[in-house]
Amino acid sequence: MKQDLHRNIAVPARRKTMAAALLALGGTLLAPVAFAQDGNYPNRPVTLVVSAAAGGTTDLAARMISEPLARALGQAVVVDNRPGGSGSIAAQVVARAKPDGYTLLVQYSGYHVITPLLVKNLSWDPVRDFAPVANILSAPQVLVVRQSLPVKSLKELVAYAKANPNKLNYASSGNGSLQHVSTELLNQMAGIQITHVPYKGTGPAMTDLLGGSVDLTMTTPPPLMGHIAAGKLRPLVVTSKNRLPSLKDVPSAPEAGYPDLDVSSWFAMYAPAGTPKPVIDKLAGEIEKIMRTEAFRKKAEELGAEAKFMGPQQLAQYQKAELVRWGKVIKSADIHAE
Repeated sequence: MKQDLHRNIAVPARRKTMAAALLALGGTLLAPVAFAQDGNYPNRPVTLVVSAAAGGTTDLAARMISEPLARALGQAVVVDNRPGGSGSIAAQVVARAKPDGYTLLVQYSGYHVITPLLVKNLSWDPVRDFAPVANILSAPQVLVVRQSLPVKSLKELVAYAKANPNKLNYASSGNGSLQHVSTELLNQMAGIQITHVPYKGTGPAMTDLLGGSVDLTMTTPPPLMGHIAAGKLRPLVVTSKNRLPSLKDVPSAPEAGYPDLDVSSWFAMYAPAGTPKPVIDKLAGEIEKIMRTEAFRKKAEELGAEAKFMGPQQLAQYQKAELVRWGKVIKSADIHAE
């Protein structure tokens, strides 16, 4: 929790009058001390707490940024995967961390703006408990099915689901994830019922999908691309207005007959609320430089994602708009946490 700077200053009895005067000024004379400390940031390793298991796009986003960020900061940047609880385990760790810029959250949009709308009595708040730093990656979803499922298009999948009610199931990275909500939205749009099987991240979900334990998933391209290229998974649709250059043979949602199935995920970095602005600005500035390099942009495109930078203010505004948008979708589609 944020500590009171005034309370931690030792005040000998003979200096109480001077201390009282400083406090009466609202601590303005103490501000240069805090800024001097921030100017030394960082002087030890920084930890990125990731809200999903290894192998998913959240993890890939963290690892894509960690190495170049370590070089830019001159300190090690450690990736710490804390999956589970629909993002809540990682969120709680960072929300309760000291707001000094050494413990940061790499968060998935589904967990940050959908989990709070679905799960009651969360121990953290997406706006109150976090300071936005930067958006790292953005990507549409791709619906893929196991290779042995006898469907080759979204139209055929819907027909199969209607002919075999309650037989199909889908994997997600957890309750409240965008994978969960977007597939439930498809259920509503198509009048079908595909059963939800939540996992602690995309990585474990992919393992069972490849093993045939589940039938399909709808997730961002990065963890799928290698399996699609190897013929292990069959893509049916991209949830965007246009096709992806990296999956040019896969139809967009409008082409597949579902123009309103327009779903994109984003993967962003947050600090605990109360983190000094100079620290936030330093992190955001270095991340922006990294993301504007050709190497970073090219890597994102190869993964089927976009290096879409948003700074602290823009990310805060976008996050609030997303909370409103998905609140309407969840209400209209009557989606509930399981």
